[in-house]
Amino acid sequence: KDYIKSNQRGTVRGQLLVNDGFISKQNVAASNAYVGLAPPGEAGSWQTENKGYQFWTKTDGKGNFIIENVIFGTYNLYATVPGFIGNYKYTSNIKVTPGSNIKLGTLIYKPPRNGDTIWEIGIPDRSAAEFLIPNPPSQFKVHKYKNNSETKYRQYGLWEQYGVLYPKNDLVYNVGSSNYSKDWFYAQVIRKIGNNTYKPTTWRIIFNLANVSNASNYTLQLAIAAASQAELQVRVNYENAKTPHFTTGQIGGSNAIARHGIHGLYWIYSIGIQGKLLVNGANTIFLSQTLALSPFQGVMYDYVRLEGPHQ
Repeated sequence: KDYIKSNQRGTVRGQLLVNDGFISKQNVAASNAYVGLAPPGEAGSWQTENKGYQFWTKTDGKGNFIIENVIFGTYNLYATVPGFIGNYKYTSNIKVTPGSNIKLGTLIYKPPRNGDTIWEIGIPDRSAAEFLIPNPPSQFKVHKYKNNSETKYRQYGLWEQYGVLYPKNDLVYNVGSSNYSKDWFYAQVIRKIGNNTYKPTTWRIIFNLANVSNASNYTLQLAIAAASQAELQVRVNYENAKTPHFTTGQIGGSNAIARHGIHGLYWIYSIGIQGKLLVNGANTIFLSQTLALSPFQGVMYDYVRLEGPHQ
C-alpha cells in the first residue's frame, strides 16, 4: 500500500538552453545534459542528498527533457551540462502533485564565465578520464580491461605510477605545447619518499600573456572531479609565497583515487587574479596539494581554464 501508483505521480517537462556569450551570441541547446528533481537545496546539493527521492533524465539534442513518474512532493530542479562548468539550479521550488503535468518552458543556464578563454586544460564533463591514465604496476594488473579511457582507470594502484613517471620533479604543463591527454596525470597525488612517508606535490602551468595591465582582471576556473582529504593551494608566479593566492581548505572524502574511480563529488572554484600579479611573457600558476599523510590523498581535475581580456 506504500507504493505510489503511476496515476498518482507527476510529470515535469521543459527545455534547457545555455547562455555563454563568449562562445555564441545565441543560446545553445543543453544537449545530453542530466536534469533531475531532488530535495530543495543549493546548486549541486543533490550530490550529497541521501534521504529524499531523486528523479533524473537526459535531454535530447535540442535540450528538451521529460521527467516522468515523480512522487508527489516539493523539489528543486538541477542540471549538469557536458561541455560547460558549474551546476544549474532552477530558481523556484517545483511542487509535484498526483497526476500533475508541469510545463516549465524554456530554462536558461548561464555557466560561470568572466572573460575570454585564454587557455584551457581538459574537457568540462565532471570526469578526469581524458587525462593521462598510466599503465598499472604489474603486480596489481589483475583485470582484463580494454586499454582505453573508459576502462583503463579501473586498474588498481595507478596512483603509485605518479612517482614512476615523475621520479624527481613534479608535473610541468606548458600551454601551447603540452597535450593534456599525455602530459596531465589523471590525479594530483602525493609523492612517496619512504616507508609510509609522503610529501606534497606542486604542479606548474606555464603560459605566455601579452598586453597585461595592472587594471586587468583574470579568472582561473578550477573544476575538480574528485577530492580525497586534500587541500589545493594556488599561487601565481611566486611558488614560495608564504600565503597562497587561494586555497580550497581541506575538501573531499569520495575515495575515488583508492577505489579506482575517475570522478567523485564535483567542486567548482572561480578564482580572481589581478593583472598586477601577471607579466607580459611567461607566467606560472602553481597548484599545490599540501596534505600528505596517506597515499590516497589528492584531487582529480575535471577542467582548468584561464579567462581574461581578449589577447
